[in-house]
Amino acid sequence: MHSTHRHPHTIASLWLWGTLLVLTLVWDASEYDLSAMTWLGGPKGFAWRDHWWLSSVMHTGAKQLAVLIYLGVLAMTVWPQGVWRRLERHQRWEIAAGITLSLLAVTAIKRISLTSCPWELQAFGGVASYVSHWSWGVRDGGSGSCFPGGHASSAFAFIALSLPWLTSTDTNQQRLGRAMTGVIVLSGLVLGLSQTLRGAHYPSHTAWTALVCAATAWANHGLFAWWRIKRELSINR
Repeated sequence: MHSTHRHPHTIASLWLWGTLLVLTLVWDASEYDLSAMTWLGGPKGFAWRDHWWLSSVMHTGAKQLAVLIYLGVLAMTVWPQGVWRRLERHQRWEIAAGITLSLLAVTAIKRISLTSCPWELQAFGGVASYVSHWSWGVRDGGSGSCFPGGHASSAFAFIALSLPWLTSTDTNQQRLGRAMTGVIVLSGLVLGLSQTLRGAHYPSHTAWTALVCAATAWANHGLFAWWRIKRELSINR
């Protein structure tokens, strides 16, 4: 299955990514994050923090499912079955690399972030003070490492999975790619919302996770496309 990074879906995706970036920046500037969390919690914390569905199913269960899917993707990369046989070898490795790099990118940012989770704020019974995640180097008194949303990346990292299908020249493959993208984005939003309801992440954390994962996936896709073209040119010389 051949694809190209100059596909119309690439342009549309870039427009969507740019729109989400602008909306997220506007949200950040308005400080709606804190307002949203104040609406969900209070001095005694967040009522849904330990809710069994949100904590056991949507958090622990979803994370375990994501790991199984990730391992399945790696297995299909080496031993393709079913629809995976329609992908060329370099496309399968592109998917595996894109998902892995997206997860690593989010993890790396979290490691250096000093932003603590909402449930650590003094306003919600914790010890931290609210500090914007753009205030680099400023500690808020909490444990930090809460920006962006790591749990949401369990879904958004799989944006890389849909790109070879989404950018295919075959209409049926494009349709499958759009369906994949829709499921992945919806799953990421649901996982992000579940953590916001628990008081673990601000709404913007989910948006930034989506932006980071999408940017990483497309950069990875472009790199593999460049490598394929370069390889084909060297063979045809």
